[in-house]
Amino acid sequence: MEIGAAETATSQIHELSLSRLIDVPKEKLYAAWTNAKLIEQWWCPRPWTTKNALIDFRPGGSLSMMMHGPDGESVPCVGVFLEIVPNQKIVFTDAFSSAWIPSGKAFIVATITFADEAGQTRYNVVIHHWSDEDKKQHEAMGFEQGWNAAIDQLAEVARSL
Repeated sequence: MEIGAAETATSQIHELSLSRLIDVPKEKLYAAWTNAKLIEQWWCPRPWTTKNALIDFRPGGSLSMMMHGPDGESVPCVGVFLEIVPNQKIVFTDAFSSAWIPSGKAFIVATITFADEAGQTRYNVVIHHWSDEDKKQHEAMGFEQGWNAAIDQLAEVARSL
């Protein structure tokens, strides 16, 4: 890759990220990601709820669930797992639904990592968007507040395991 091409590729990264140090072993946090019934308990920030979660937790496997808002909103969440490294990394996207069928509108590729740090777990979330508009929309939806609330709920569920 030429230097100019690398600079262009870097300037087109539309990324949002969070990093948290959580006092829960990474194995428990990861376990809360692998079970559909547990995902329903933490996926979206309260008072929203998650129902009908189905996951095929393997690279190429699908995830599907319905998020319900306090005012009767229903938002489907579907995608495909791209990469899974047990207790270390989960990568998924909504660019595809099950069986690699393109979704109606790709929005994110999410990379979640788990690492031991000072007797706790460093939990990182990196979200790549297809465009700056998508990134701004995600920010306006409350990315930081919403994902942090979901992480708090994830930690709560993981502590109970």
